[in-house]
Amino acid sequence: MEPLLLNAPAAERTTRYAQVREVLGSLLADEDDWVSAMATVACELHHAFDYFHWTGFYRTVAPSLLAVGPYQGGHGCLRIPFGRGVCGAAAQSRQVQRVADVEAFAGHIACSSSTQSEIVVPVLGASGDTFAVLDVDSDHRAAFGEPDELALTDLCEMLGARYGGAR
Repeated sequence: MEPLLLNAPAAERTTRYAQVREVLGSLLADEDDWVSAMATVACELHHAFDYFHWTGFYRTVAPSLLAVGPYQGGHGCLRIPFGRGVCGAAAQSRQVQRVADVEAFAGHIACSSSTQSEIVVPVLGASGDTFAVLDVDSDHRAAFGEPDELALTDLCEMLGARYGGAR
């Protein structure tokens, strides 16, 4: 499957996410290891869309602290406190952060100087706490729209329900 281009219509994005979800359903059917699941999700998403520059997870490793990994792309920030940057805002608020222009986001952490836009979706654990966040960066401004947000939120809800009790 060729990576979907940035200018693809919303309907094509929705279809591509459905295809990725189907593949992930097969790959993760018997997988009970959370780290393996994160690695698989990051890989599938990263290679399905040509506008995904960095795709991965930051895991909650201590109260109010995220640590990188697994991911696809260049280096990520190693640690991010809750409330700091886009990932920290998503972790603290438990709300999706869709940022069309990272330069306009107060407190943005530039792990990569080429990142122009970002979407971060919290993965909530069984008790409603932030278990991890899924972070996707693009080298294009306003790369993420409603189809991305809806599909990634649905995926993270599934991951939280399935793996949210693991630590």
